[in-house]
Amino acid sequence: MRPLVFAAALAATALASPASAGEVGDGVMAALSARLFPMLDAAGHDPAALERLARAPGMAAVLQARRDRHAACAQDLPCRAQALLWNDSEAETLRRAVAALPGLPVADDGAAAQADREIAGINQILRLYALGVKPANPIDGPGPVTPQDQQARLQAADWIAGTPRAGSAQPLDPSIDYALALLDVSDRTDAIGHEPLAGGANAAATARAKTLDWKRYRYSAMIVTGVGPEIEGEPLSPFGKYHLRLAAQHFARGDIAFLLLTGGRAHPRATPFTEADEMRKALITRYGIPADAILSEPYARHTTTNLRNASRLLARIGAPLAQETVIICNPLQSAYIESPRFTDRNAAELGYQPGTVIRRISPTELVFRPSRASERVDPRDPLDP
Repeated sequence: MRPLVFAAALAATALASPASAGEVGDGVMAALSARLFPMLDAAGHDPAALERLARAPGMAAVLQARRDRHAACAQDLPCRAQALLWNDSEAETLRRAVAALPGLPVADDGAAAQADREIAGINQILRLYALGVKPANPIDGPGPVTPQDQQARLQAADWIAGTPRAGSAQPLDPSIDYALALLDVSDRTDAIGHEPLAGGANAAATARAKTLDWKRYRYSAMIVTGVGPEIEGEPLSPFGKYHLRLAAQHFARGDIAFLLLTGGRAHPRATPFTEADEMRKALITRYGIPADAILSEPYARHTTTNLRNASRLLARIGAPLAQETVIICNPLQSAYIESPRFTDRNAAELGYQPGTVIRRISPTELVFRPSRASERVDPRDPLDP
């Protein structure tokens, strides 16, 4: 079995292939890695790319320092987690190296920006799931954990990160697999809970989109935002049911191509219900909406990501993003989406606007044009990157 080593060692020796003896594939962690860290994950599947990273300017010294810092912790598990954080100078060295590699997945704002997000995502996961930092929103993060359970999670994640996994970036640095292991042992693999998103409940609508004449419709989609229930055992909130009545009423006009339902498994904490799935069931059974007219976006946990993820899903099915959509929701949420406060929140939490509110139709309807910026993957929100 090949030992876990850092790039400093790799710079002096040839890399083993991802299929080396002793390495096994892990479907869950592979899917989670690809979803959260598309650039670093792609590099992990390419031994030549890992070797180039290992030989990048300044990288050997950075990773030797990280190895020494990690080893100095001995068996102190919180110390070992702390040692895997990327400090600013280390992150800058890795960012430059990753951004210089050709052929990796690149977001619309460039390779360097995507690399920054992925490195920051590793740090965020370590802080939330290993070091006890509280999430900005109580519905995120690991939730209540006893000291004994936390100790077991840290030990398991430490062991997992040190056990070779085929196709991973472990040969470069263990921090990526350690972050993935923290999510896994905490049962927070939410980010891959509904993949592939174009299949399952969305299969019929995805197939219809491939042959659709989008010009027949005034709006490419009606985005129906979630309002998560706060009562345990409640599939849909009272406001959510109101949203469905509004959606069915507008759909009857015939001017939209798809109903796009956005809402994840977020409220209340540990709920078994995914809001988009529950909305879809209700629209089909209560209102007779055909399944091939409904798209479910089952990941969004906040109003910001309702619109971001809806924009992403439209791009994924080939909808023309220059075409307008309409957002349907209650008057309070609609006014909030149109407000400067929401604009500021998008800038703070996402770093961009997921689209543009064009005009208001009614107290419950806003015309919205999606933005390509919404396709940026951001693992700083590891439950919905």
